[in-house]
Amino acid sequence: MSLLHTAQFLDTVVRLEHLPKDDLPEIAFVGRSNAGKSSAINTLCERKRLAYASKTPGRTQALNLFNLRLPASANPESGTSANGQTKPRADRLPQNLPVLIGRLVDTPGYGYAEAPIHTKAQWDRLAGQYLQARKNLRAVVLISDARRGLTALDEDLLGWIAPHIPVLMLLTKADKLTHQARLLALKAMRQTLESPDVPGEQNRVHCLLFSATHRIGLDETRQRISAWLVAEDAQQELVPGGQNL
Repeated sequence: MSLLHTAQFLDTVVRLEHLPKDDLPEIAFVGRSNAGKSSAINTLCERKRLAYASKTPGRTQALNLFNLRLPASANPESGTSANGQTKPRADRLPQNLPVLIGRLVDTPGYGYAEAPIHTKAQWDRLAGQYLQARKNLRAVVLISDARRGLTALDEDLLGWIAPHIPVLMLLTKADKLTHQARLLALKAMRQTLESPDVPGEQNRVHCLLFSATHRIGLDETRQRISAWLVAEDAQQELVPGGQNL
């Protein structure tokens, strides 16, 4: 069972000071409006309506948070280790408490041409500052339409992300292209990201073809997100309910 299958809605936040005050690692999803961000989140988490796409692109200006927990088979409260041995009682966590391992953060769609100036400014204050300053942020999944190449808006998004944060760029709607066109689009994006004109450290960005409808790239995306969270887990002790002391 994938960690992403455990996603549960936590909260909608419109001010940075309202974000959780804990140490749980967060993986943010960012992307241009209409690039397929909500579809990607729902498909990765095997949920139909976990993330919502606004009927008016660029209208929704909030951070939506989703908790991720350890699957039941990996929950230490079971008292059984990976090799099948029973753990000492002192190592067990209290019964019936979720063991939270991280969060997904769905940021507002970015750059819709008809969005009013005040809406774009609000994105800067909320999502932009979140990407630059949130200490919990461990990685970013950037949604980009495979048919469009790297747009000026994609470059803007890369510029918002703090330089030390790794980025997985999902080239969505890959099913709209032929197999050969997909490969060319992937190659072209990788070459573009190597340009010194692209913001940030290019070697931190990994590109992957993706399609929510044809389930292209799902397993690798899940594996990368889980690896980011598991790597973080190895550095700190899990506490029931996600309250890391």
